[in-house]
Amino acid sequence: MKILWLVPVFMGCMTVWAVTDAPTTFPEPDQLPVLKELPDPFLMRDGQRVSTREEWAKRRLEITEMLLHYEYGHLPPAPASVLVEEETVRDAFDGKARVHEFVLRMNGKDGFSMHAGVIVPTAGGPKFPVVVAVNPVYGPHGEATARQVIERGYAFAGFAYHDVDNDKDDRSVGVYPFYPDSDGASLIMWAWGAMRVVDCLAARSDIDMAKIAVTGHSRCGKAALLAGALDERFALVVPHASGAGGSGSFRIQPKGVETLDFITKPDRFHYWFSPRLRAFVKREDRLPFDQHFLKALVAPRALLEVIGLGDLWANPEGTRQTHLAVLPVFEFLDARDKAALWVRDGGHDEEPQDWTALLDFADFAFFDKPLPSGFNAAPAGTVSTNLTWSAPAQSSR
Repeated sequence: MKILWLVPVFMGCMTVWAVTDAPTTFPEPDQLPVLKELPDPFLMRDGQRVSTREEWAKRRLEITEMLLHYEYGHLPPAPASVLVEEETVRDAFDGKARVHEFVLRMNGKDGFSMHAGVIVPTAGGPKFPVVVAVNPVYGPHGEATARQVIERGYAFAGFAYHDVDNDKDDRSVGVYPFYPDSDGASLIMWAWGAMRVVDCLAARSDIDMAKIAVTGHSRCGKAALLAGALDERFALVVPHASGAGGSGSFRIQPKGVETLDFITKPDRFHYWFSPRLRAFVKREDRLPFDQHFLKALVAPRALLEVIGLGDLWANPEGTRQTHLAVLPVFEFLDARDKAALWVRDGGHDEEPQDWTALLDFADFAFFDKPLPSGFNAAPAGTVSTNLTWSAPAQSSR
């Protein structure tokens, strides 16, 4: 057994559980203005537009507070300590990797625990970049995916997200009894779990903490994007087919997509989100944000969005439009090349080519390797986003 003592505030990590000293008052939906276009992320609450990086830092906190209030609920605090229990180690992939599986117990013997693991290459190093999945390392991805990641020279980590929240609208189990005052919904709790994996990785000597990617598919893609937006230790954020509440758009809803109404119905997945979000059903144009605001929190770190054109339910067009709408933020922060879109034919599946795209972009973001063709290609028949705002010219003041 091994004890990893951790502190709630990490250098380089945005501590969203302590964003401001005083609570902010947020209007009810009927008090908010109608915004037909994708809202301007640079427009601050006081009506002024961002013109400096210092002002963007303030605006970033405003966006975070707004998203947590209306859409996701709030993170529990990071644990004061983590105990690694029941660790097993074995070789895999013909000796090319070593698999570490364990239980993470937080805040002492009576604290919350979850299953997690990391697979590390046996050649190379001594420190490896790592992909953290919102899923067990041998979950739906399977051994083929883990092998693909390892053979590219990356470690592969994950956790049992159902240990954190069982995806059944049940706050009597999982992490909830340990943080009874938290209003966090399922997505932010799964994001919190991904952050705890990073806490564990920070205590290892074989992981390069400057080169951590986070990814997930579908509902786990929503959680991965949220984790990457809130925790700056994730240097690359790769949501896959994340749709409504992830990379999609609440305003741009072509035929056949999952809408805000449908995803938050009482018999569907309302418990993934703050109950405040459902108040915007049929009033999506009163939302003071859309999902490009969540993506904006990633900048200037790297962001890759992966979508299938046939995955209509996950709103590929809304994903593309909010991607275009976040580019001005990356441009403002001199990181235009750090935001990319990977579009392929096909539906709501994870394919080997999606993981190849992730690893190619990671090589580009982490090691400055040339980016292969195929990124940021606009599908035939798509239209540009018509925005009345753009990246502001930076002031010298």
